[in-house]
Amino acid sequence: MEVATINKNKQKFTFQRNVAIVGVILFIGKLIAWHLTNSDAVFSDAMESIVNIISAFMGLYSLYLAAQPKDENHPYGHGKVEFVTSGVEGSLIIFAGIMIIVEAADSLLHGNTLKKLDYGILIVLATAIINYLMGYFSIKKGERENSVVLISSGKHLQSDTWTTLGVVISLVLVYFTKIYWIDAAVALVFGSYIIIVGYKIVRKSLSGIMDEADPDLLKAVVEVLAKNRKKEWIDIHNMKIQQYGSGLHIDAHITLPWYDTLRESHQEMENIIKTLASETERHVEFNFHMDDCKPHSCEICQLECAHRIHAFKKKIEWTPESVSQVSKHCLENNP
Repeated sequence: MEVATINKNKQKFTFQRNVAIVGVILFIGKLIAWHLTNSDAVFSDAMESIVNIISAFMGLYSLYLAAQPKDENHPYGHGKVEFVTSGVEGSLIIFAGIMIIVEAADSLLHGNTLKKLDYGILIVLATAIINYLMGYFSIKKGERENSVVLISSGKHLQSDTWTTLGVVISLVLVYFTKIYWIDAAVALVFGSYIIIVGYKIVRKSLSGIMDEADPDLLKAVVEVLAKNRKKEWIDIHNMKIQQYGSGLHIDAHITLPWYDTLRESHQEMENIIKTLASETERHVEFNFHMDDCKPHSCEICQLECAHRIHAFKKKIEWTPESVSQVSKHCLENNP
């Protein structure tokens, strides 16, 4: 497991390094296009690419830190640095959007004459295609590796693609119509769009930093437990899931038969851990608290038990809501 995790971290680092290198090349291409066309929209797009480069290298550094082993000061590892980097990246995207809007507004107010639009269109269009492909592969790899950094980087690249396409459209329209304010108007629209994208990235990173509950993640874990449920697992409650980068930390209380030996109870707990670990590609740490069953547990327990005090009455379905319940399940709180 550790070897596989190390290899995945190396792959993510290498991929993000390539993204950073490509970002530098695309930035140079946009500077050339701006020099040729004198387009404010192209200049704004080039400045937004600087944010791409900064974000890419920040992502590279965060992946390096996240891959570091746990230490005395970071017992859960360094994975949360991915959320921090993602938040900074989202903030930079918002800043770039504001910058584009300011530049576009200035062009609308004062006007601007463009030149050599044919060369500019070809260069900027090429950067847009490369950006989109890099963003697509970054998001897909981030989803496979559960990496917030790669997903955020990919979304950033794709948001930059739409901005760049807006610039291309404005250049084409100006080329044929000679209406120069179109250039600034299109940049204004796409500047607003990437501000929204940046906000969403910041929002997601803050939810990770603040350990906000992820309903989809909790639902996936509960579905695995419900599908593999054993009668010996009388109850699971007070479940919490914490994300640290691509890893997970799961806390839960498990109710087991009171008459089981410590070894038997521990084995059942291990069975639950193995079940969850076998159906996720993410690195998962578990902190399970074993509870012994109480007389009121009989009414929800399906075991054929010689120590039964009350008859079985109802099976408690495991759902995200039920396993998150703090107290043990019984018919009083689950009628």
